[in-house]
Amino acid sequence: MIDQRLEELLRMMVDERASDLHLGVNIPPYFRIDEKLIPIRKEALDSKTVKEFAYSLLNEKQRERFELEKELDMSFEIEGLSRFRANLFYQRGNIGIAIRALPYHIMSLQECGLPQDIIEGLISKPKGLILVTGATGSGKSTTLAAMIEKINQERACHIVTIEDPIEYVYKNKKAIIDQREVGSDTHSFSHALKHVLRQDPNVILIGEMRDLETIESALNIAETGHLVLSTLHTSDAVQTINRIIDVFPEYKQNQVRVQLSFVLLAVLSQQLIPRLGGKGRVLALEILIANHAVRSLIRDAKIHQIYSVIQTSQKEGMCTMNQSLYELYINKMIKLEDAFSRTLDPDDLKRLIEK
Repeated sequence: MIDQRLEELLRMMVDERASDLHLGVNIPPYFRIDEKLIPIRKEALDSKTVKEFAYSLLNEKQRERFELEKELDMSFEIEGLSRFRANLFYQRGNIGIAIRALPYHIMSLQECGLPQDIIEGLISKPKGLILVTGATGSGKSTTLAAMIEKINQERACHIVTIEDPIEYVYKNKKAIIDQREVGSDTHSFSHALKHVLRQDPNVILIGEMRDLETIESALNIAETGHLVLSTLHTSDAVQTINRIIDVFPEYKQNQVRVQLSFVLLAVLSQQLIPRLGGKGRVLALEILIANHAVRSLIRDAKIHQIYSVIQTSQKEGMCTMNQSLYELYINKMIKLEDAFSRTLDPDDLKRLIEK
């Protein structure tokens, strides 16, 4: 049963629209609100209190695992309030806790700030690989949830999600959705993916492509006629494609390039940026859609040229991160300094702004 003091903090977190709660020894509790860490009281927490908070979240099996592995990912729910994702860890011999709020409400594509026509076109495909990339806290899970919910509303299909931990909880609408959590429902991503095709899926969501085995399975599943959605911690489309190829041994990379060129549908690379003059954040989004030119460049190992294709393919729905940042700036949605702090190519952004 959740410690009452912790529950009060979580209720305050939801009221304040904070994305994260940080709890540690000898510091006060902190909220993250629109990217800023804000202490919510002056009194520091002691080790006994933080341990009580942590252990109140865990069942016996989770407690044993945490004590053995010294870290644990998990999710939990306070009925009527919200779901939460928690990471428990040790630092300098003491327990630390990071908790993220996961609202019950699954945002629509429009609410996320995603281009509705483009995303709907992608997720209506019967097979292929769609990747959502970005740093931790960039809204990847929210984007994937919006996509899954849209499919759920419109297609009579079977969706299987493999997550660590389960974040958003779906209710079956037109689709049947089976959600599997690593640790409690399956041993690992790779273990679940070995058996997923026997579960007669149409759409498979892989919470994160963490290693060679998971990436290889995702490519193979997409190739065999399934729609696969997943995430990577990469900052743009070019880096994403390179990361996938580079994880394989050199002798396999040509084969992987060919395979990826056939199965890739799109890479969506995103950042969340504080909104100008108001609460909340807005989405900056780079969109790569795998057209004939992109597929050829992947096959021919000319991945560095893909950025130029994105720059010149706006009519097809593509958009570079700089083009997205520029649009947000000229529409007075973000500060100029925030735009420049998020770009990987300041000279290109400066050229767009000054033209």
